[in-house]
Amino acid sequence: MAKSVGSYIFNAVRGGAVGTSEALPGISGGTVALIVGLYDKLIGGAGHVVSGIKRYVTDVPRGRGKDRAMEQFRQVDWPVLVPALIGMAVALVMALLLIAPLVEEYTQYAYAVFFGLVLACLWIPYTGAGRTWRAGHYLLALAFAALTFFLTGLPGADLPTHPAVVFLVASVAICALVLPGMSGSFILLTVGLYTPTKDAVASLDFVYLGTFALGMITGLAVFVKILQYLLENFHHMTLVVLTGLMAGSLRALWPWQNEEREILAPTDVPVTVALMVFGFAVVVAAIVWERRKRLQREDEVLTHSTPV
Repeated sequence: MAKSVGSYIFNAVRGGAVGTSEALPGISGGTVALIVGLYDKLIGGAGHVVSGIKRYVTDVPRGRGKDRAMEQFRQVDWPVLVPALIGMAVALVMALLLIAPLVEEYTQYAYAVFFGLVLACLWIPYTGAGRTWRAGHYLLALAFAALTFFLTGLPGADLPTHPAVVFLVASVAICALVLPGMSGSFILLTVGLYTPTKDAVASLDFVYLGTFALGMITGLAVFVKILQYLLENFHHMTLVVLTGLMAGSLRALWPWQNEEREILAPTDVPVTVALMVFGFAVVVAAIVWERRKRLQREDEVLTHSTPV
């Protein structure tokens, strides 16, 4: 029982790391999900939930489809997904209220850490397919990297907080949760809705938050199925594109830039570079630890399956 409770806590903490990242402009929730080993569970679980709900709504009233809907729900790893989502939601709210102001005050240092994190994370999708990259793969990744680099360098806009605008922006921003290299908070910051959203959380503006939540649910329901299909049918090419997106997104995390995304002359270089190295080392340590645990599990399975 203790082990089960510990597992729930561990998954909640992993979800909390993803939720915290979503509150910080520039850092991608999808990237952090890759780091903590939640990415496949989140994408696969969300995809099955969406399919189950769709079949339940469209088929059950006609007297069929209930079994197929339940089959989709049974494929979800609920002991992982539920604690992770709870941890994600709690951490997101706490980060918006407590951590985001610190990042805004010490932007250069925070971005330095995140830059190192994402730079090291490129190894995960790069090697995730287990296949050798060819020249065309590098060109495709470079094209998406250039596109992301351009988009993250655009100056911010100032969209109104009209419900229709909030709904549409939320439906796009939530895609960053499942797309490594893209930051939902950075999208909000770019269109001028980051501060209104943070203020809505602080003041419990339920009209704004309800509209935002509805947009998130809609965007996630549509996009997660697309990404699930791509990962299941074009796994290697999808990871090539994700690698390019993550590489290009480093532009958003460059420590020496102002609010208008203009590159500045480097200042306080020793401390900033040290924080970059620290962020890089954290991910490398996590990758090494995860690899050792995976090899240990494989050895245990091999040992148990070997006849005496």
